[in-house]
Amino acid sequence: MSGVSALAISRPSTVNRAEISRTGSYSKESSVRIVVLENSDVFIIVSLSSREDTQVIYVDRTTGALCYDGKVGKDVFRSEEQAISYVTDGSRLLCKNITYARAILGYASLGSFGLLLVATKVTATIPNLPGGGCIYTVTESQWIKVQLQNPQPQGKGEYKNIQDLAELDIDGKYYFCETRDITRPFPSCKRYQEPDDEFVWNGWFSKPFKDIGLPNHCIILLQGFAECRNFSGTGQQKGIVALIARRSRLHPGTRYLARGLNACCSTGNEIECEQLVWVPQRAGQSVPFSSYRWRRGTIPIWWGADLKIATEAEIYVSAKDPYRGSVQYYQRLSRRYGLQNTELDVVRHKKTQVPIVCINLLKCGIGKPENILVQHFIESVEYVKSTGKLPCTRIELINYDWHTNVKSNGEQRTIEGLWEHLKRYAKGIDFSEGNYFVSKKQIKECKGLVVSNDDFDGGFNLTSLQNGVIRFNCADSLDRTNAASYFGALQIFVEQCERLGIYLDSDGIYAYSSINKYEYSGLRSPLPPGWEERFDSVTGKHFYINHNTRTTTWDHPCKGKSWKRFDMSFERFKSSTMLAPINQLSDLFLLAGDIHATLYTGSKAMHSHVLNIFNDDGGMLSSFSAAQNVKISLQRRYKNVIVDSSRQKQLEMFLGLRLFKHLPSITMPPLKVLSRPFGCFLKPVPSIVPMTDNGSNLLNFKKKNQVWVCPPAADVVELFIYLAEPGHICEILLTISHGADDSSYPATLDVRTGCSIDSLKLVLEGACIPQCAVATNLLIPLTGKVNSEDFSVTGKNSPSQEGSYLPFLFDFEELEGELNFLTRIVALTFYPSTPGKPVTLGEIEVLGVSLPWARMSTDCGISDQYIKLSQQNSMHSLHSQNDLDLNASTNPFLDNSNYHSVSSSGDIIPTQQSTTDNLIDLLTGELILCPEPENSNVLESKFNNVDNLHFFGNDDSGNLHRTSSVSGFKDEAVKELDHVQHYKDLSISLLRSGKGRNFDFMQSLKLEIERLHLNLSAAERDRALLSVSIDPSAIDPNRLLDYHDLLRICSYADEIAFLGQTAFEDKTIASIGLEKTDNVIDFWNISKIGESCHGAACEVRVQLPTAESFTSVSSSRTASFLLQCSICQRKCCKICCAGKGVNMLLDKDFKELKIYNDLSSRSGSNHGGQTRESYKSNSSFDDKIICRECCGEDILEALYVDYIRVLNASRRKTRTLDAACWALGQFVGPVVNGQFNSCQSIETGKRQLKALLNGAESLAEFPYSSLLYQVETDEDSAPLLSLLAPVGMGEHHSYWKAPASLSTVEFSIVLGSLSDVAGVVLMISSCGYSTFDCPIVQIWASNTIHTDKRSIGTWDLKSLISESPQLYGPEKVNSVKEIPRHVKFQFRNPVRCRIVWVKLSLPHLQPNIGEEYNLLSFDENYSLKPKLSDSFAGNVENTRCIHAKRLLVFGKPVKDQGQDQDHDLTIQSPEMMKLRSFLDRSPQLSRFRIPIEGERLRDNDLVVEQFLSPVSPAIAGFRIDAFNIIRPRVTHSPMNTVDGYSTLIEDRYIVPAVLYIQAAVVQESRKPVVVGQYRLPEAKAGTPLYFDFPQQFQANLVVFKLLGDITAFIDDVPDQDSTSFRAQPLASGLSLSSKVKLYYYADPYELGKLSSLSAI
Repeated sequence: MSGVSALAISRPSTVNRAEISRTGSYSKESSVRIVVLENSDVFIIVSLSSREDTQVIYVDRTTGALCYDGKVGKDVFRSEEQAISYVTDGSRLLCKNITYARAILGYASLGSFGLLLVATKVTATIPNLPGGGCIYTVTESQWIKVQLQNPQPQGKGEYKNIQDLAELDIDGKYYFCETRDITRPFPSCKRYQEPDDEFVWNGWFSKPFKDIGLPNHCIILLQGFAECRNFSGTGQQKGIVALIARRSRLHPGTRYLARGLNACCSTGNEIECEQLVWVPQRAGQSVPFSSYRWRRGTIPIWWGADLKIATEAEIYVSAKDPYRGSVQYYQRLSRRYGLQNTELDVVRHKKTQVPIVCINLLKCGIGKPENILVQHFIESVEYVKSTGKLPCTRIELINYDWHTNVKSNGEQRTIEGLWEHLKRYAKGIDFSEGNYFVSKKQIKECKGLVVSNDDFDGGFNLTSLQNGVIRFNCADSLDRTNAASYFGALQIFVEQCERLGIYLDSDGIYAYSSINKYEYSGLRSPLPPGWEERFDSVTGKHFYINHNTRTTTWDHPCKGKSWKRFDMSFERFKSSTMLAPINQLSDLFLLAGDIHATLYTGSKAMHSHVLNIFNDDGGMLSSFSAAQNVKISLQRRYKNVIVDSSRQKQLEMFLGLRLFKHLPSITMPPLKVLSRPFGCFLKPVPSIVPMTDNGSNLLNFKKKNQVWVCPPAADVVELFIYLAEPGHICEILLTISHGADDSSYPATLDVRTGCSIDSLKLVLEGACIPQCAVATNLLIPLTGKVNSEDFSVTGKNSPSQEGSYLPFLFDFEELEGELNFLTRIVALTFYPSTPGKPVTLGEIEVLGVSLPWARMSTDCGISDQYIKLSQQNSMHSLHSQNDLDLNASTNPFLDNSNYHSVSSSGDIIPTQQSTTDNLIDLLTGELILCPEPENSNVLESKFNNVDNLHFFGNDDSGNLHRTSSVSGFKDEAVKELDHVQHYKDLSISLLRSGKGRNFDFMQSLKLEIERLHLNLSAAERDRALLSVSIDPSAIDPNRLLDYHDLLRICSYADEIAFLGQTAFEDKTIASIGLEKTDNVIDFWNISKIGESCHGAACEVRVQLPTAESFTSVSSSRTASFLLQCSICQRKCCKICCAGKGVNMLLDKDFKELKIYNDLSSRSGSNHGGQTRESYKSNSSFDDKIICRECCGEDILEALYVDYIRVLNASRRKTRTLDAACWALGQFVGPVVNGQFNSCQSIETGKRQLKALLNGAESLAEFPYSSLLYQVETDEDSAPLLSLLAPVGMGEHHSYWKAPASLSTVEFSIVLGSLSDVAGVVLMISSCGYSTFDCPIVQIWASNTIHTDKRSIGTWDLKSLISESPQLYGPEKVNSVKEIPRHVKFQFRNPVRCRIVWVKLSLPHLQPNIGEEYNLLSFDENYSLKPKLSDSFAGNVENTRCIHAKRLLVFGKPVKDQGQDQDHDLTIQSPEMMKLRSFLDRSPQLSRFRIPIEGERLRDNDLVVEQFLSPVSPAIAGFRIDAFNIIRPRVTHSPMNTVDGYSTLIEDRYIVPAVLYIQAAVVQESRKPVVVGQYRLPEAKAGTPLYFDFPQQFQANLVVFKLLGDITAFIDDVPDQDSTSFRAQPLASGLSLSSKVKLYYYADPYELGKLSSLSAI
């Protein structure tokens, strides 16, 4: 685009894009289309300007997860038309709605809704930056709400917050650039995808697109203003001025909720402004430009204001340490605006300091409300200077009372006074100048700083750089700030134009005609005698030749005085300057001021008339502005009082902040539906009506009212589901479907899962399925397989609990189920509620978490990082194999004298393990760097990367030491026994120290911490304690306190977790633009058993040395320093210090750690007006210490409880990482070559695959394909799944082989989808074949395991070797990049199937081996006896084996696999008529409510007793409505410095919380008898659930008791302003009061009119 006029872009032109793509150009506009189909499926179709193809992103309608695999023909197409045709199956009639958009701004899956934000109309406000790139302002946007069917319980408060988020105003206030980094001053040396996080407002909202490998599809959004104007100087000089204002996100918020500093060391309404001026040139010419930056924001101290309705707001300043964070604030400015390149020292004078000039515009008069801020501002600057932490920064503070000067001196004199103050500093700070060169060759000879990257052609040559920054502020960084910054920027603008040769001087001042005006001169004048002016076509600049001295120069010989207008009076400035460009600039500032004021206050800027002072109509505007200001003032006050809190919440959620507060139950990221889109049933689902799809409709219903009816002869209905991709199974989602009779749906369910059919394990047995209305969604949580011995030893084999015991603190008997990310088969067994009747089924969905398998095999960077993680996991097992066969990849039947191994020496050399283990975000594949672990004398762990529990400092006492469950250590069992024995010794020692008395509460907490440090599970702990005759319940902290003490500590622990999460967010954000700093004391500062006080030097001495030491941990490392308690002022050692969590907990108001100054939690006052006790807490950046004696015992115990919760979560994360590493090893295999380059290997593999298949598609690649049955694998073989890995994955010389004992193996390969298979390729192992191990290959095909296999053919490879000698022997060393050796089995005709069976068999050896071998010899001198390798020892029969490199299936997938599924259900046939008759038949009996005489609640309303009349009818069952509760995502302080959203799987899916309801009756015997215990599924709040008793009975009293994980749930808190997760110890939503209703069955016709009154 050329020119600077605003271009409105709404619906992009598809025709133009098609024409451009044919010519190979990339100048098309990006386009987004959101297609909603009639079945409610949502697709996002994106065509980027930087790509030729089009991508299709599917929004899963269940969980809201974005689905994209990058497969051509599935979600990658050549054009939008092809993509839409694929999505709609070629029929636009299937489209319910299509939304046209220009850009994607963000997406989030929020429980029941998916929110997609798109820009439907944008305006090119800066159409053509120097070097290319266009800045667009979002003028119209649309929130697209996708209704999800996720039945996860969600509170009304969360619904309201989601609705508030969808009302966030975007239009006109946000802008973006698709190709350039504009988050940094122009020109940025960083690429587009490396923005400065301080100014990125949709970072959290864009993460879902990054997680699926499409980071460019969601633009980088900035908040603020960006616009430009054309202007002209004298003569024909043209220029463009752009104003770019970036609003910082470090302290966002509204006027009275975001003032002053926050815990992120940033101020409210902080804005970076940039004034960019350049000279437009023709194509190919260089573009001269200059850039000037300044800042604006509120005063950088801790302060706020109390909003009053009728009077002016009362300003207050924090009474304790109001200047903390000020140093970091100025450090951030110094790092951003200081010179960072020494090359410019040649061009400019060397600057040793970075000037930061603060122009304070507040009222300074005595008695003025703002004077308190002025005094504190002065003190804060002096404080920052006194710290000595900014040696290279010079801070200057200028107090200039703007309002007072205007009232006393008038506006013109006030402006002159401002210029006088700015003159010296503006000249010293200067601005940046340079040229943009189209070709990079042109900048090689340039001096100065060169900026160039791949985002633009050519490069920038900066001849001078701005050093330092001027910062303007008033109370709110609004009206006065905007006016002062304009008049300051005006002087800079004129100087920028002068240096660019654009003269704004009026002709009347200097009396020179226009023909004597020369570019690049300060005062225009004729050239002296002997001078000549010429034009340089390379640089686009004029230069001057002095013929007198034969020299040249860029500067005009009569160059005038620079910055001359600073010395002018206002009138002289106005009369000597062209006013048209000045008015253009003022117009930009007026618009920008309104935008900033609207964002901060909800109304336009006030007192803006002064910006029109150069306009002839300024006087009229002044009188109009007075009335306008009154109106705006009233609007601001209304919005500040009524709307600000809602707007504040919107911004927090949009930025992804405080989500644990606003959306506590939302899963982030959402689970994936692993059974879609290409999952299938391995056995046909029985149906009462013949169907052609074998039941695939059950996995992906087109319509929710469809019903699958199984024949009545089936006692059970068993379904074998093959998942679309492997993963860990978390939940089963059932959609209830039935006819008029709801009893036809099954009553119970068993679930088995496994990697293959022959490895299925029972994970859930007898789960109850209540009777519900049609289309009800029920979630059934799953755990992995749990050891039966663990069930018995922990006592958790039954959810029943004795008495009123509730684990308020933490789950002491937590069971650990198996985690398996390779689960591929899910077997469901449904049991009918009424035997002999037809069974109805609805849609079945399997939800879980998967690794990014597809990205790992296509994205080289992701693959390389996963390879490294797999190396770390397998390195120990490699080192433990002392007898490793270095010739493992050779064939023992061949002469290996010419064989070349991986390394040049012929050995496989394993790489040494790194001293640091880096984490990888297993969801996205991004590398997360972790610090090196400190040396200690504790037991060595396999991973140290998750143990960084010290997110407030360096913690050397909180490491969670563990041994991987998949480790290859030979002495793993020995180490485990050592851990158990060590724990026994600790327990016995503590028991003896108490002289036989029971364990106290603190001892039980410390024992639990030691258990977690020793990496023992709860079951292992219980077994260890029972072996030494200690009852595990004796050390259960939940049992050692009375009820009230337990609740108090639990409340404190919840509060610590809340504060810790808040502080962690603050510290993470505050690290932006700053260097990392650590504290001496961490968040918990937990001392281990046996650690004691330093001794005499410590004045607190809480933990004195004991005679008996329980551990080998020494306290000597803590003796080297002492700290001072901030309360009692005594010196204390580290052992006697409390953790940082105590500091926050002691301050109930907690303003010091909040990003936003909430009105309901203000902690501050007028200067000196607060008492010291009001401020005992410090921010996360405060170095103050509190000793253990100055904080209550309950608070210290709560800190221990929170630490145990953290360690439990860390153990779960460790188990998850170990399971993920194991899964990676089963796919990638061992990669021991340190020089292995996965990027190069994958690219080579893609080329090889293309050459192998000749245009056909590979149909059997993992993860889309897998094996149905396990195949026995040799110990030193590559993993079984490597046979299906994409070509290029893993070590080149590795291959799969079977044990020598097997002569036949069979591979059952399930394809990624129903396909027309054209053939199979067998890739030969690196060792090659000989005549002794050439297998016989047999191939079959089928669609299910139930149907007979169709034989395709049989091939004997022995005969192929004679025809293809390249298959014989080891492959050549240089064959890595060649087409791999292979045998292709081409079918005569394509076979449509889903399963391909490949059988490899070794032929029987003939008695005369030598003769047979001689017949196939390729050398006439070859020995009659087979020549074996030197390493071979043994007979042929026992050593030969079956081996292969890869198994490839090629052909073409069937596109419309389900096109006839709907047709099956609409066939007009007798069977169908019979089915409809069955579904429409009403039941003979209906449910009716049994009235009760009374109801009594007990045990925290978890037990309800219902008294019945003796004449009540027989009880048939009960109804209970789904509880209105939520399970919070966060329950403890942060574990480490890793981003919380990078967690692969959340704790609540590793250890799901399940509720049970137990029913007992009391009959004549007066003894309660349990009649049933029912597992409650998850459903939306209020969903009625009906449970039938096994038989009907009469009773006088029915007792219902709620069991299970009761303490895991909380109430929905709409506005959770308190610093706690729960308002009450137990969720009130769990109360059984009026929740359970009894019913009986009766004929409605017999009851008559009473039936409608008592129906339930």
